[in-house]
Amino acid sequence: MLKIAYHSVYKHSLPEGHRFPMLKYELLPEQLIYEGTCSQDHFFKPKIPLDEHILRVHTETYVQDLKQLTLNKRAARKIGFPLSHALIEREVIIADGTIKASEFALQHGIAMNIAGGTHHAYTNRGEAFCLLNDQAIGARYLQHKKLADKILIVDLDVHQGNGTAEIFEKDTSVFTFSMHGKTNYPFKKEISDLDIALENNTDDDTYLNTLYKILPKLIQQEQPDFIYYLSGVDVIATDKLGKLGMTVEGCKARDCFVLEICKHHNIPVMCSMGGGYSPDIKTIVEAHANTFRLAQNIFF
Repeated sequence: MLKIAYHSVYKHSLPEGHRFPMLKYELLPEQLIYEGTCSQDHFFKPKIPLDEHILRVHTETYVQDLKQLTLNKRAARKIGFPLSHALIEREVIIADGTIKASEFALQHGIAMNIAGGTHHAYTNRGEAFCLLNDQAIGARYLQHKKLADKILIVDLDVHQGNGTAEIFEKDTSVFTFSMHGKTNYPFKKEISDLDIALENNTDDDTYLNTLYKILPKLIQQEQPDFIYYLSGVDVIATDKLGKLGMTVEGCKARDCFVLEICKHHNIPVMCSMGGGYSPDIKTIVEAHANTFRLAQNIFF
């Protein structure tokens, strides 16, 4: 059964002025249940994880500053959200969702987190609405538990996974692959193990042909035994924070290719949803819902 991390805190702990793009956390599970793709049994409720799991990725000073709300003003501004205990609780619960979804992926081949994809969080700081790097925390958890050895992170959000690149910069056991908009945030990119920077208005064919050439070779080269997939839908042309030119159908084809190649190679995959900021909430929900529909069709 497809298992999906979801908690009401995903949608309720954000300040006024930041809630529109976060409506997807409420509407997406409702849509999946309404259309029959999922039932309530597919969803599990993550909790607050042990600090030790977070501290395998983030420094103790940074984690304590988050929990005690003692980050300096400059560091807090880079995060973009006003800090609160509710926000910190949300972030650690998202991380637990990815940890537990990683375990479910080992059992069932795939698992999802409706939130997550917080790839701008570094070891010692956060930025761009990302406080804790959920997929990095999940990867370290699997390795610590000896549940995975070589991990591949496939980051197809429109923004480069700069925090993820920094976290695993000197770690050959985790390969970081980011395909993103060349002129999108972050304006100063970090160096992933493989970065593909796409020009503005890149269309479906160009995007997909690039991915089709790269990902199979990458899997053959690295031989991962687990994959994290960051399936941001901010690659769509209507996205307010993205600069690529893809359609919703092109985004669906991207997800289909990634999930099918994981299934073909029998590599467990854990998906975090990442970004999506189109002005029409229906577009965001439809694009994200496609990922879950494909997961059901391909793996179950």
